Amino acid sequence: MITPAHRAAWLAWLAEEKRYGRNTIDAYETDLDDYTSYLATQPDKLTSSPNRTVFRGWIASMSGRDLARTTIARRVSALRSFLRFASRQNLLDVPDLSWLRAPRPPRTVPKSLSVDDAQALLAAIFARRGDDWIKARDFAVLMLLYGAGLRISEALSLRRQDAPLGDWLSIMGKGNKMRDVPVLRAAAQAVDEYIDLCPLALDSDKPLFVSSRGGALGARAVQRLVESLRVELDLPAHVTPHALRHAFATHLLGNGGDLRAIQQLLGHVSLATTQLYTHVDEAHLVKVHQETHPRAKLR
Repeated sequence: MITPAHRAAWLAWLAEEKRYGRNTIDAYETDLDDYTSYLATQPDKLTSSPNRTVFRGWIASMSGRDLARTTIARRVSALRSFLRFASRQNLLDVPDLSWLRAPRPPRTVPKSLSVDDAQALLAAIFARRGDDWIKARDFAVLMLLYGAGLRISEALSLRRQDAPLGDWLSIMGKGNKMRDVPVLRAAAQAVDEYIDLCPLALDSDKPLFVSSRGGALGARAVQRLVESLRVELDLPAHVTPHALRHAFATHLLGNGGDLRAIQQLLGHVSLATTQLYTHVDEAHLVKVHQETHPRAKLR
């Protein structure tokens, strides 16, 4: 039986050992809650331990609610993570889980934004009303997403002691993996200007980016910022903070960047994941092909 103590221990492990971001942990918590809610509707004899009958019924119940395959896949991944943790910690008697597999989600191409739209989004920050230090903070955060390819959670995890930024920045990414990313001079200058203008005390071991009340700046605040800028500029609905990370990769590739180098910059384990992020329009591909293929120069 899954108890609140088991659940709390697993969530703490995700945060402290796996170093997952708050949004990921919240999603995994919701995923496990969905599974336990389903268990509560089943006869006790079926739910004494994880088994294929219950698992298949749970999958069917999610499909019946028209949940996306990506959501179902994530929920199965969360359940697998919890059960493996519970087994290692001797919290539950967990059988072999090799059969616990999610339906394969479709591989969709993340939507990016054009160079002009990315530049317009950044420039629009300074045309808004409000305190100069808030504008400088918002610009610095978005510059780290677009200029260094950071995830929101990675940018907001920076501490005051990490600045001033040098030529390289060491980032703890997903799965507790470290990577080094180069820092554009413009991004480093944006962070410096924010620090100079910020009227609040920034302790060295505390978050670099803070709210107007002095607490850590949250991911939702950055999402709301981009949402409002998107509406002001009449940009497509897919323009989100994460789209700036997509744009970082896509624009690098479009200007001749190496795919494997971009993979390292993004912190992707699989090159296939990077390929999804780095879509380039067909016209550009044709242009590169015609200009670089050795046979293209022959008449």
